[in-house]
Amino acid sequence: MAIEIIVPRLGWSMEEGKFVAWLKQDGESVRAGEALFSIEGDKAVQEIESIDSGLLRIAPSAPAPGETIHVGDILGYLLSEGEELPDATPSPKVTDRGTIADQSIPNTASAPISAFPQARPTPAISPRALRVAAELGVDWSMIRGSGRTGRIREKDIRGAVTRPTTAPLPSMREAIARRMLQSVRSTAPVTLHTTACADGLVRLRHHVRAAAGNSSAVVPSYTDMLVKLAAAALELHPALNASWDNDNLVPSSSIHIGVAVDTEAGLLVPVIRDVPRFSLREIASRSLELITRARARKLSADEMQGGTFTVTSLGSFGIDAFTPIINYPQCAILGVGRILRQPVADANNIVLRDIISLSLTFDHRALDGAPAARFLQTLCGLIEKETGDPNMKSHLRS
Repeated sequence: MAIEIIVPRLGWSMEEGKFVAWLKQDGESVRAGEALFSIEGDKAVQEIESIDSGLLRIAPSAPAPGETIHVGDILGYLLSEGEELPDATPSPKVTDRGTIADQSIPNTASAPISAFPQARPTPAISPRALRVAAELGVDWSMIRGSGRTGRIREKDIRGAVTRPTTAPLPSMREAIARRMLQSVRSTAPVTLHTTACADGLVRLRHHVRAAAGNSSAVVPSYTDMLVKLAAAALELHPALNASWDNDNLVPSSSIHIGVAVDTEAGLLVPVIRDVPRFSLREIASRSLELITRARARKLSADEMQGGTFTVTSLGSFGIDAFTPIINYPQCAILGVGRILRQPVADANNIVLRDIISLSLTFDHRALDGAPAARFLQTLCGLIEKETGDPNMKSHLRS
């Protein structure tokens, strides 16, 4: 019995992706667990393993590298020795009366791999729109209908013809745009801005850098320090360490912090898991590894999922305060601005201090402004403890 090879869903929001390449040749023997093909899903290229064994036969309609594919699309089949490819389902034919003829029932004898989703249903279209599509040579299968139930109407077909053509977004940009738009539509974002004295952070980094000398030891960045301190603050304010599951806010007992990384292909957010368990040096090493893999486009989908909070920094670009967008389904994100040496009043004296800017965006559906402000207040206190009593326990030296 022929086994269908179909496009799996790599992430909770994935509906489509880009086909990258086959990793086996047509007619080659495939064993369960072997890498079969690779696709680019939500910001990551991932190799897909075969769940079954058999001889690979690539479908005649299989996509070429770089083509868009949808969850549930059939790419090929795994056959037994001597077995023939299943008959392809005939394409619907449009008659001059606007009806669809020769609607053969597809062969359902083949068994789909595991529990992968089936192909997307064909959108509904009015007979008049169908006739106009045939006259104008429009592929209506990808058009979003304006009817009450999403049905495609004549004006949708004509609009597709007259609509000016634009260069398609790269797949990575498409994924980023989709996630950002979903966050804005799904949350009630509010941003709080504040500053903290970062003298202790600056001294600590200079000390660690000097101690490393010319060795290959990893020197923690300010973002690494803020990740560690944010985790300590989240332990005291767990309301911000939660994610949405449909309409339910689910608190997390673990603290997994995503770190926004600027790459040539776009913004990626790999996740550092169980942050409180690790020292600052261990966090810095893990962060460097993830950043390197992100910029080399070698992150797996798993390494960008499961975050409960996110830290993003624009300080290296000279930015003070900004409004970060929540990494949905999380409910909060911390923006880190630059550290700037500024004059500050200290009792009756004016002294120079290293001041860091912080921006916390939170989902007002999940919590009110006061709890969010208390989290930010706690975080500022942890940052400034690095400047105060040397006998006070430091989260960055633990």
